[in-house]
Amino acid sequence: MNIGKDIRPANFGLIGVAGFVAARHLKAIKETGNNLVASLDKFDSVGIIDSFFPGSDFFVEFERFDRHFEKLKRTGTSIDYVTICSPNYLHDAHIRFALRHQADAICEKPVVLNPWNIDALSEIESETGRRVFNVLQLRHHPAIISLRDRVLSAPADKIYDIDLTYITGRGNWYYISWKGDIQKSGGVATNIGVHFFDMLGWIFGKCKTNRVHLLESNRAAGYLELERARIRWFLSLDTRDIPGEAAIADVKTFRSVKLDGEEFEFSGGFNDLHTTTYREILDGNGFGLEEARQSVEMVYKIRNAKVSPLKDDYHPLIKPDK
Repeated sequence: MNIGKDIRPANFGLIGVAGFVAARHLKAIKETGNNLVASLDKFDSVGIIDSFFPGSDFFVEFERFDRHFEKLKRTGTSIDYVTICSPNYLHDAHIRFALRHQADAICEKPVVLNPWNIDALSEIESETGRRVFNVLQLRHHPAIISLRDRVLSAPADKIYDIDLTYITGRGNWYYISWKGDIQKSGGVATNIGVHFFDMLGWIFGKCKTNRVHLLESNRAAGYLELERARIRWFLSLDTRDIPGEAAIADVKTFRSVKLDGEEFEFSGGFNDLHTTTYREILDGNGFGLEEARQSVEMVYKIRNAKVSPLKDDYHPLIKPDK
């Protein structure tokens, strides 16, 4: 059923409405002309709901949220989609909740933490007839689409050399929260890097080599070899890693993708990507479980890897011991 072209607006539930990214989903649901029926979060600082759906119901207990869904179903109100913005380790359970209630799931990345969870969810999709969509919004970024087109039109034997650097400062709270627990977040490569790994795989193809040179609670780095690219990557939550003029300017976030030595610029154009994602899903064109598989496999292997010795393929921000 294509809800986007149906007569009535689609009905949404949202899990994790107090989180940072939830605001983008609230905006997307509103801008696509749909309705938030109910939301859930154990934290109750959710006044942002009033800016979008002041009449929707809110719950702090999962059991009451679940019961509310049952009540709605029995009184003739169906939930078409459940948006999932909860902590990474809960995505699998919350997707299952959505499918059991005969709703499609729209889940923030990573869709799950472990590759085998994708297989199990695929089985439940088949059993219920519902779909799981992953929010891979960088695939809708105009500059990234243009780069992918450029790569696909290049000679088949062209291999690109890439340096990916992403440094975004986080305070002490980060390590106390679920994000600082590798069992719950998947670690730094998963939590801040999975969208970059998905982007790179979407553009440059399947992963052939995945080596890790640095794996710490706040930093990770390594080397990826894809079908069309050799990639040195570095991720950090420590602003002391920010290089050169950016460090002098005291910025808190530094993002750089160098393609054959030249900077690839895609810093703008992020504001409406979640809304674009929702429009595509509502039109039947969203990214499903299989599209998310490679990036989930990449970050799973990274957090479980043995650190490799430094040779000639490590990122320039790594300082090898003399």
